[in-house]
Amino acid sequence: MQRKAYVPGAVALLAALLAGCTGGSDDGGSTDDSNPGQAGTASAAAQPGRYTTLPEACGVVSRSTLDALLPGVKQLPDETQRETAYAGEATLTYDTDRKVGCRWKVESADATDHLLVDFERVVSYDNAVSDDNQAEALFARKVTAADLPAPAASATAGSATAGSATGSASPSASASPPSSAPAPLSPSASASSSASSSASSTPSTPASASGSASTSSTATPADLQPRLLDDLGDEAFVDDVLGSSGSTAKQRTVTVAFRTSNVIVTIEYEEQSATVGVTPDSEEMQDKARKLAAQLVDSLSA
Repeated sequence: MQRKAYVPGAVALLAALLAGCTGGSDDGGSTDDSNPGQAGTASAAAQPGRYTTLPEACGVVSRSTLDALLPGVKQLPDETQRETAYAGEATLTYDTDRKVGCRWKVESADATDHLLVDFERVVSYDNAVSDDNQAEALFARKVTAADLPAPAASATAGSATAGSATGSASPSASASPPSSAPAPLSPSASASSSASSSASSTPSTPASASGSASTSSTATPADLQPRLLDDLGDEAFVDDVLGSSGSTAKQRTVTVAFRTSNVIVTIEYEEQSATVGVTPDSEEMQDKARKLAAQLVDSLSA
């Protein structure tokens, strides 16, 4: 009789426990149904960059371009030496899909020229940040590190206004090409440019065989100052630094860097004159470096 008295109580307790578990399961089920949708929205990945590989850096620059940038190549007496100079030297890298580069160095009777071309493919590991946005942020740091001066457009405009008011603006100034259009990069064009610069020097200053680098250029200082560029890739800039080796030989380094999608390309073109007192020409070096940059933009877009 005692066992019969306890059975109904046990059944009631078990039923209550089952009801409680069922209620908890229903509440948990509704919560679980809402989680998948929220998680799917939060984990949506940003768009990947356009480029997944990089070119072979030592083979991306044509020989005709190297002839213009490194005129000493053609002066090398031995064909083996010329082939070695054209081949360049690959920079150290641990992942050719992320960073590659190549260096060239050629000495001539007039100067020693160095060229570096560097490619970096940027990959974002943050799902909320695209490869392009990550590359844009890295390029902004590069621009900041270059410490470009403020644009001198107002000074240029003021001098142009003064020239038109007095009627004394020189024909060469009005005929000078805009800074956004680099001159064609070819050995013959460089030679003719140097020849015309030497011919236009004043009669009181005799022109020397190696003096074309220090003759007056047609561009104004504002046109040649380090600045942002709007005609290369998604964004670009040019930097121009004149230094010296010791107290005699002048050395100029022109850097052109640009970004296209998630790839950042940097060109460093350096020339050190072999003649005391001769300064490498800023306009000529910038034109050559920007022409190479334009060719690299085209090769990446192909």
